[in-house]
Amino acid sequence: MTNIYIWLISFVAIAGVIIRPFKIPEVIWAGTGAVILLLFGLISFNDGLSGIAKGTDVYLFLTGMMLLAETAREEKLFDWLAAHATRMAKGSPKRLFFLVYLVGVIVTTFLSNDATAVVLTPAVAAAVKAAKVDKPLPYLFICAFIANAASFVLPISNPANLVIYGNHMPTLLVWMSHYLIPSVVSIVVTYLILFFTQRKDLKESIEPDIIIPELSAEGKTAMIGIGTTAVILLISSAFDIQLGLPTAVTGVFTSAIVILRARKNPWAVIKGVSWAVLPLVAGLFVIVEGLNKTGFTEQLTVLLQQGAASSVGFATWGSGLITAFACNLMNNLPAGLIAGNVIQAGHVPEIVKSATLIGIDLGPNLSMTGSLATILWLVALRREGQEVSAWAFLKLGAVVMTVTLIFVIASLWI
Repeated sequence: MTNIYIWLISFVAIAGVIIRPFKIPEVIWAGTGAVILLLFGLISFNDGLSGIAKGTDVYLFLTGMMLLAETAREEKLFDWLAAHATRMAKGSPKRLFFLVYLVGVIVTTFLSNDATAVVLTPAVAAAVKAAKVDKPLPYLFICAFIANAASFVLPISNPANLVIYGNHMPTLLVWMSHYLIPSVVSIVVTYLILFFTQRKDLKESIEPDIIIPELSAEGKTAMIGIGTTAVILLISSAFDIQLGLPTAVTGVFTSAIVILRARKNPWAVIKGVSWAVLPLVAGLFVIVEGLNKTGFTEQLTVLLQQGAASSVGFATWGSGLITAFACNLMNNLPAGLIAGNVIQAGHVPEIVKSATLIGIDLGPNLSMTGSLATILWLVALRREGQEVSAWAFLKLGAVVMTVTLIFVIASLWI
């Protein structure tokens, strides 16, 4: 019965995170599920603490990235970049579409997919408004889809990458050898499909004369801090150093310099950070620890090992496709935690690991509930007065995600 209770509580908690019934925040559902598992003795407090401790690197990584992103947002850095992209479009909606996509690739690659959803979305909304675009959704869709499509260019591009590999993160050179070609395929194919599906709304003329806001000295400092962070993380990755602590240190340091130079109240930055993400992730780690107690991870590990032993090709396609669609049933955070435990527990070929990570990173492009980044994008979209129904996103995502996923997994054999 213990296993049944763990499964039931975990199912309700994860469903709450995805559906948000009664508009109760995701962190409440994840946290409540974790607390119930502990209070009723379904998992021990030591196991709960062990599960929370497994996420230390992720918490540090998210803290640093959120501070960097909020500091850049506060200093209007992304508004400045979006305005430049709009000016460079020279009145061409197709060129603007490409430039926004390019900025999305850069932000996702070096600041993570969550930063793209949270920070770039309002910046793009402001840019298309300044350009007097009648139908802004094609440009805003970019912020959602590129956040996942470019999220495996580097280890730092998605917190899920840290979760899946854990303490066994490949060095930067090894990572690039595995994911450079798939990332290029993912970015290019996603762009082509998005452009093709949105082409009818990219025929209107747009305002060519866009006023470029002045970038303050603090905004330039934030830009330098982001660039420095990217360099430090690339070096850390190259020397197989965990990415959480360097990210947190550079994020705090950059924010502190900007705040001191601007003589601002630190609360202005601190209050803008989505701190609830940290206990949300911690709660999910505890829930996954509970699922591990049911033998679920061991069963999946055995199945994966048997599949890989029987046919590496079958295991590669199977793991990639299954994890991709699983993300949309339970969100990519818990799916990534489970997949990470399975991969770390089993000895499977690298190509199978790569397909699993791609499924976790790219799969969420199917639906609004696939990843935290997409959920954050939806929240940012609503703040800008834009609405996208779950069905409308699913119809577009079904084409964008499935076609891209097939091409990307096929590229692993190149």
